[in-house]
Amino acid sequence: MSSVPDFIQEIQRKINNIQIKADGTNRYSIELTEPSKIKDLAKLLQNSGFDHVISVSGVDYPEQEKLGVVYHISSYEEGKMNIVLTLKTYVTYKEPVIDSLISIWPSAWTAERETFEDYGIIFKGHDELRLFFLPEDFDGVYPLRKSFKIKTEGIFVDRRG
Repeated sequence: MSSVPDFIQEIQRKINNIQIKADGTNRYSIELTEPSKIKDLAKLLQNSGFDHVISVSGVDYPEQEKLGVVYHISSYEEGKMNIVLTLKTYVTYKEPVIDSLISIWPSAWTAERETFEDYGIIFKGHDELRLFFLPEDFDGVYPLRKSFKIKTEGIFVDRRG
């Protein structure tokens, strides 16, 4: 990377315990070790012109008993439209709670809800965390966690009665 963009330099000055690396042309990975700082980071990015969330997803790390929370962020602003930021942080199985970013980026609303449903990550401040696609009897069952077993593996619990 020949030059570091201004917004990256500002993030590095203002947020502690963060790792930023270039993942190729106009792609940056931002790993935040303190999930409590996610809103501070999101506000900095918003003020730098990053105006929407492309996607939100989870990653299960059962060996470490933690879940990754991954946001892909971009901008419609001229000069930044081709930049994609991957924002990563982690929550524990025991406390899978992180601040919602819908107050900063309303476009995260649906994806945070899906990530809650699939991984059990609670987005504090989200106004509608309930099952979206799964049937109601799947409450507390997280199908994208690695511990979820399908019926053919003989461990699936049929909750229909």
